[in-house]
Amino acid sequence: MEVLSEIGDPNVAVVYVGKTSKGNIVEFVESVPTSNPAEKWVLIVSSLNGCPVGCKMCDAGFFYKGKLDLDELLEQIDYPIEKRWGGKPKTRRFKVQFARMGEPSFNMAVIEALRYLGEHYENFYPSISTVAPIGTDKFFDALLELKKELFRNNFQLQFSIHSTNPEQRDKIIPVRKWEFEKIAEYGKAFYDEGGKKITLNFALARENEVDAEIIAEYFPKEYFLIKITPLNPTVSVIKNSLTNDVDLETGLPIKHKEFVENIRKLGYDIIISVGDTRENLIGSNCGQYILRFLKERPELKEAYTFLKTSSFNIIL
Repeated sequence: MEVLSEIGDPNVAVVYVGKTSKGNIVEFVESVPTSNPAEKWVLIVSSLNGCPVGCKMCDAGFFYKGKLDLDELLEQIDYPIEKRWGGKPKTRRFKVQFARMGEPSFNMAVIEALRYLGEHYENFYPSISTVAPIGTDKFFDALLELKKELFRNNFQLQFSIHSTNPEQRDKIIPVRKWEFEKIAEYGKAFYDEGGKKITLNFALARENEVDAEIIAEYFPKEYFLIKITPLNPTVSVIKNSLTNDVDLETGLPIKHKEFVENIRKLGYDIIISVGDTRENLIGSNCGQYILRFLKERPELKEAYTFLKTSSFNIIL
């Protein structure tokens, strides 16, 4: 891995832009969500070079150049490990999220990487965020088998939902994907007693339609939890005229406050995840992508400010 640039604060988060051994330009992130890397240390890596999905809030979906192989996945992990720890990460929870760039289920090498990490790091916590595209059953079958073998109690599987209106959801995530019935069926099979519940994520825009009764119809609370995240300030959010509905100071939704209240009344575990807002300024948060900003240089007052004086230029 040839690291071309490092943007951020090592006490909060750092975005690395690198060229892999195969010549692909990728971004990956090192994050310290608890301000104590010895307690929890998180890497967020890319699965693809670009992404063919093009979710309406995500900056990483404006091009696609193919899959990354196993070596290229592990290079994104080995570099920050060596840089911070000089060897194995000395942290209680070493979490790797396949969530920076690219839908992970399009790349079977992600399964190989998960196995490698599980076999080499006893403190490894795996995490995958997916829209579950149609045609990826081979990936999810292999993921289920691997989870049962190595990660019964510590695997965080997250499905991107965003809207309970199927037509609107198709516009937000413009790719053919599993319907709620199939997500629910898979989630029930994936869950293990005493392990993590399957996460249904809502990057909550005011424009999105969300109905607690629809969640209850498909997703039993015994297997699923609800996660609410802000709509982070991205180029795509501006271009698609989307509005964040989560107050970053209180951590509460504004328009969709009733949705959260109803979810709680129905007995679901709910996480409202508002992280360090400095990550928006760095460009390390979900949906953000440094190279998109550098390519278009839009006016974003609450994002990518660490880059506004940056002079490096990378041709995609």
